[in-house]
Amino acid sequence: DKDDDDDDDDDTADEADSSGADESGEEDSAADAQEAEAEDALTLDLEGIGQRVVMFPLAEGRYAGLSATEDRVFFLQSPLAGAMSDEKDEEAATLFEWSLKRQKKRRWHEDVESYEVGSDGKTLALYAEEALRVLAIAQGPPEDEDDEQEPSRRTGWIDLERVSVEVDPQAEWAQMLREIWRLMRDHFWREDMSGVDWDEVWARYAPLVARAGVRSEFSSIVWGMQGELGTSHAYEQGGDYRRGPRYGQGFLGADTIWDEQAGGYRIEHIVRGDDWSSREGSPLVRPGLHVSQGDVILAVNGKRLSATLTPAHRLVNEARQEVELLILAAGTGETQRVTVRTLASEHALRYREWVVQRRALVHAQSEGQVGYVHIPDMGPQGYAEFHRGFASERERAGLVVDVRFNAGGHVSPLILEKLMRRPIGFDYSRHGHPLPYPNDGVAGPVVALTNEYAGSDGDIFSHAFKLFGIGPLMGKRTWGGVIGIWPRHEMVDGTVTTQPEFSFWFEDVGFEVENWGTQPDVVVENPPDADARGEDVQLRAAVARALQLLEGASVGAPKDPGPYPSRRLP
Repeated sequence: DKDDDDDDDDDTADEADSSGADESGEEDSAADAQEAEAEDALTLDLEGIGQRVVMFPLAEGRYAGLSATEDRVFFLQSPLAGAMSDEKDEEAATLFEWSLKRQKKRRWHEDVESYEVGSDGKTLALYAEEALRVLAIAQGPPEDEDDEQEPSRRTGWIDLERVSVEVDPQAEWAQMLREIWRLMRDHFWREDMSGVDWDEVWARYAPLVARAGVRSEFSSIVWGMQGELGTSHAYEQGGDYRRGPRYGQGFLGADTIWDEQAGGYRIEHIVRGDDWSSREGSPLVRPGLHVSQGDVILAVNGKRLSATLTPAHRLVNEARQEVELLILAAGTGETQRVTVRTLASEHALRYREWVVQRRALVHAQSEGQVGYVHIPDMGPQGYAEFHRGFASERERAGLVVDVRFNAGGHVSPLILEKLMRRPIGFDYSRHGHPLPYPNDGVAGPVVALTNEYAGSDGDIFSHAFKLFGIGPLMGKRTWGGVIGIWPRHEMVDGTVTTQPEFSFWFEDVGFEVENWGTQPDVVVENPPDADARGEDVQLRAAVARALQLLEGASVGAPKDPGPYPSRRLP
């Protein structure tokens, strides 16, 4: 027994020795690993880092989507294009890399909507031409981008048709509603939710999801829940709706009426937009067509028209298409076949004609003394439209700025800054007329015209116009929605909701423009019967006010600025 015990003691001692040796070895290994990690660790020297910035060696351009690996930088480059460009692919970008080793730029892929570098820095996935592609970075750009998008390991294209996802709408909607509620809780412009018990709102609306049978009913729940806050710009857009068939309506940019005797539709009016533009001009004014008002459209694409079969019927599914018209000339009684390219919408040319008609009305009523500009929104279109008219109309003695129906945006400060300029001098030349200084200054009175359909930045413009004292504001009280948004959160089915995040405060009324609007200095109604007759009572009142302000005013460059001073010598 004694021997056995001794043996056990020896074994125990050996185990202890062995255990101690293992622990010591593990500690040594851990220490070595920590030392190696410390050597490889990246330390940022923040002291004076702002003075060590170096410009990235690329030409000026439009870049986005910066990503980096150990030896290269990826980025998207888009073509330079204006905000209102006609180019269909203006948003299409090309994926490039900049090699930090070779200090060279190299193209990877064209027509890329988005891409992402893998967490290991060895692969990248890109979405292009409505397809997904995964590429190994080490292998470099693909030799053939097109490759007919054939899915394979070689090309990297992924066959998305093989992907099948089972969706439980009720579960998806429940998750989405909770996320929408939480986004509003976290981003609404006031932490106290303007006094609304947001938890109680959730308790009332959450059970309704179980009763929603279709996607549109879920949208109604979202709109109702967000509407409890009683503020503007709380939207829900998009979503997983099944797309139905679309039969694009073609338009000719003309008003027609059935002519029983001629057996066709007489052209009563050709809408005159920008005739030089394919988007804003009537297809019937194309050079060489010789189509006039009074002519009759007998057939479209070889099919005769009737009292019940209108040109609109024949132009269903013919948007932006070449169509053949059989035209009966009013003067000669001869027929001709012409080919025109239809429009998908007449909004642009009818808007242009609306502006031109009102400008003509202002010029006629004021005998050329007052100019006119309309601002449809405070975005790219509105900014362009303002300058299109302002460049010439500002040279008149007075100006009417029409912001009725303004859809909002963000450029109101830029427009207001132009309207606040007043000439303090003039640049005289021998062969030209005097030019005001500063440029773009309005010499005489400015009158603004607004209505109940002007909202958001249209509200802000109208109120700021009054506060800056630029001139009288006339018309009707504006819409009253000035809490701005930043749409950036997308739900699982593509829905985007907005949270009113940026409320607007004015020195005279505080936050009271929201849900009320701004009151004009002079209220002018536009009666429905006058509008139906094509009369613009509000605009006539604005012109009359501008003419009243012009009475006795000294506007423009002095006709006799006086003699030029003799040269003064010291």
